[in-house]
Amino acid sequence: MSHLSESEIQGLKNKAKNLRIDIIKMITKANSGHTGGSLSVIDLLTLLFFKEMKVNPAQPQDKERDRFVLSKGHAAPALYAVLADKGYFPKEELSHLRQAGHILQGHPDMKHIPGVDMTTGSLGQGISAACGMALCAKIDKASWRVYAVLGDGELEEGQVWEAAMYAGNYKLDNLTAFVDNNGLQIDGPITKVMSPLPIADKFKAFGWNVLSVNGHDMAELHDAIEKAKATKGKPTMIIMKTVKGKGIPEIENQVGWHGKAPSEEECERFIKVLEAE
Repeated sequence: MSHLSESEIQGLKNKAKNLRIDIIKMITKANSGHTGGSLSVIDLLTLLFFKEMKVNPAQPQDKERDRFVLSKGHAAPALYAVLADKGYFPKEELSHLRQAGHILQGHPDMKHIPGVDMTTGSLGQGISAACGMALCAKIDKASWRVYAVLGDGELEEGQVWEAAMYAGNYKLDNLTAFVDNNGLQIDGPITKVMSPLPIADKFKAFGWNVLSVNGHDMAELHDAIEKAKATKGKPTMIIMKTVKGKGIPEIENQVGWHGKAPSEEECERFIKVLEAE
């Protein structure tokens, strides 16, 4: 199993820091968007698009590319920041988030945004689509893999468990999914709204290989993805312990920042905090 070098880890951490700044800027400009959950998944998305996945911005519809599905579609600013930095569309588009006449909607749209493999937003549907993609690759005997990211609050949707049963039944070992386990959803702590715990035991019961990691540790995430690739006969669920609003101490673990946009003054302050890291 390959491991990330110290220089690779530092490069990815620096990339994620800059993408956090892009997220803050675009949500502030739009005065709308999901700040907390975008910041909690950006480390993973940085690792996937800049290290793990076989993708090519010059050929966004390449049949042999790996597929990515952001099942927790409200974290779209994180995906947009990564896609722009990767070169799927001009970075100038980030300043037009949620504006009429531009491509970056409040949730990912596969028809208008290069690099988006599945339109998402209605929670539970993304992981179901990812399962269908993975089965398609199996039927075609293709080598590409499918990656999907779910929110922990999203696990309250019954459709998630139908998809989990489907993936286990069809032995979709080319599917690697992640739970962004930051512990908070729009109405409060997941344990008080509708607790999905214990998450690991549930997915194991549906026939998944389950791994638990620090979702902000590039080395841990990479090693878990490598183990997922080596696992045969089972899909893999990587449960990431994350911090909502990660990178900005003032808003970390604050449920009020689930769907709140920073003010201009907060934006400037948050960027200075990130730049000082």
